[in-house]
Amino acid sequence: MATPRNATRTALVTGANRGIGFEVARMLVGEGLHVIIGARDGAKSREAAASLSKDGGKSTSVSLDVADQASVADALEEIAKTVGDIDVLVNNAGILIDAPGGFRASVFDMTDDTMRTTFETNVIGPQRLIRALVPGMRARGYGRVVNVSSMAGQLSDMMAGYPAYRMSKAALNALTRVLAAEVADTNIKVNSVCPGWCRTDMGGAGATRTAAQGADTIAWLAMLPDDGPSGLFFKDRQIIAW
Repeated sequence: MATPRNATRTALVTGANRGIGFEVARMLVGEGLHVIIGARDGAKSREAAASLSKDGGKSTSVSLDVADQASVADALEEIAKTVGDIDVLVNNAGILIDAPGGFRASVFDMTDDTMRTTFETNVIGPQRLIRALVPGMRARGYGRVVNVSSMAGQLSDMMAGYPAYRMSKAALNALTRVLAAEVADTNIKVNSVCPGWCRTDMGGAGATRTAAQGADTIAWLAMLPDDGPSGLFFKDRQIIAW
């Protein structure tokens, strides 16, 4: 049997034990990558990795809470010892905890704790992993970073509702632009992506898209060729406004 074209690449996908993250991991495993399932719940991470490996794919697990610096450090140490270098980073883990009213939450009801907790997971967490992993990508001459954002963070069409989440995704987009500019002279591609409103624990049962539909563009960006785009915002493999 021919060796898959991505067999030598290793990807870390955060929040990958379910929903969009799991679908991204499944797609990357199918393309021959060795995918590390990062999740706060170690048992669920192991279960997801076992599921992806049962048909011959290669997937391992790691307990990883991106909002906890110690957890990130421990996870990266374990990965370095057991797997090796990371070529692809998919920052998928995210939370939406605005209240009361969820999607209808008001900026006037937003507490400092809500904003702080949201940014810790949705912005600082990705930056922790970027800071730790991208220097190695630069040294090896290859890297792909995909930040899972949302149209809720588009400044071009910003509206009311769930303010902490919106601001965190706008900040994640800014991180994408800054990082892409800093590595523009390398073979590292950095992009943001909006998966759309998907039927997941966060999106709810009434969402219009499947998790697999949301995952497609994320997986595509994770495997961009060397002449692929960088520093852009995508939905359904098309560039969208910031």
